Amino acid sequence: MVTVIEGAGTDDTRWRSWPAVAGWPALAVDPPGPPLVVAPHPDDEVLGVGGLLALLRDAEVVAVTDGEASHPGSTVYTRARLAALRRDETAEALRRLGVGDTPVVHLGQPDGGINEDALTAALTERLTPGRWCLATWRGDGHPDHEAVGRAAAAACAATGARLLEYPIWTWHWAEPGDHRVPWDRARRLDLPAAARHAKEAAIQAFPSQIHDLGPEPGDAAILPPHVLARFRRPFEVVFG
Repeated sequence: MVTVIEGAGTDDTRWRSWPAVAGWPALAVDPPGPPLVVAPHPDDEVLGVGGLLALLRDAEVVAVTDGEASHPGSTVYTRARLAALRRDETAEALRRLGVGDTPVVHLGQPDGGINEDALTAALTERLTPGRWCLATWRGDGHPDHEAVGRAAAAACAATGARLLEYPIWTWHWAEPGDHRVPWDRARRLDLPAAARHAKEAAIQAFPSQIHDLGPEPGDAAILPPHVLARFRRPFEVVFG
């Protein structure tokens, strides 16, 4: 369900004021061990479940791509330089979440060209029955996010791991009550102040995405304030 992601999208005040949000069941934070967190691009894991990571303080992260295509028209960074920068940003963000010792598996798949079969195999090797696997939702509207979601779903089906999908761009293109979104599977995690502060610090560890790289249009921020507002809520949501 790849969706065109453009414009300002749905303002976060509409999501926060939607009555259904308060009724979503709480996510029981009781994984049987360190979860496997799958990020299509550096920063997705922080935006989607950074607060959960701050609470758990233990995880394994699979960075599928290095996010080298975030600014294809950049006049400041080459793709190789941006990939290296975003790896460094991930390491710093995890440190700020209190999980700096978390092992990060960099698969180095091409940004915008994920090989689902190879990814499914890589995730299957790391998953066991009951282990949590947190990945972007299969209907998130971004091709890489959806490929990661499908691969994670296939790996969980093969291993008996528990799939929990976190939406990212859904909050942009969807509307409250949108029939395309599995709200019946929504689980809510209310974040204590310490986890919220850690998540905010981790978001700030991605200057390549939250600030303009330069004055040209191709260097514009990917995550401007109105987008980041959706990830500064006092709660996180997964579908599971």
